[in-house]
Amino acid sequence: MTDHRYNVLFLCTGNSARSILAEALTNHSGGGRFRGFSAGSHPKGAVHPIALELLERMRIPTTGLRSKSWNEFATADGPRLDFVFTVCDNAAGELCPFWPGQPMTAHWGLADPAAVAGSDADRWLAFRSTFQALDNRIRIFTSLPLASIDRIRLKHTLDAIGRGEAPPEST
Repeated sequence: MTDHRYNVLFLCTGNSARSILAEALTNHSGGGRFRGFSAGSHPKGAVHPIALELLERMRIPTTGLRSKSWNEFATADGPRLDFVFTVCDNAAGELCPFWPGQPMTAHWGLADPAAVAGSDADRWLAFRSTFQALDNRIRIFTSLPLASIDRIRLKHTLDAIGRGEAPPEST
């Protein structure tokens, strides 16, 4: 079962910053075991330019990144999802579509860096902070021994990661 590739969908409202960063990070650091996707309930239609520039500066591929609706993933012919994570508070409170296959879900809420007003330095700091938080969470997640964790323990572990806590010792 070690050759199983896990599909992970990151959801946000606008799908222009946090979920895009998470998609790119998962595809970059997932070691081929994970495939990241992102979508929004009300997509902005464009990826935030700072998100793209930050990924490029970090040497993370941006090819194919686009702002899209979560409806693309809520169909029978969409990718079979193993995990669905909300990364913003707005998406966590919305009524999500039915996800075929009953993927494991968790909320990994983060402040929206695209909503930060102020200087360019302030906005870049917000994006860098969000990037670092997502990078930490995704690295922990992708290092979990998923095949050997029961669903209840895995759910508790994913929730802990979303709160910025270390996974339980027995994971």
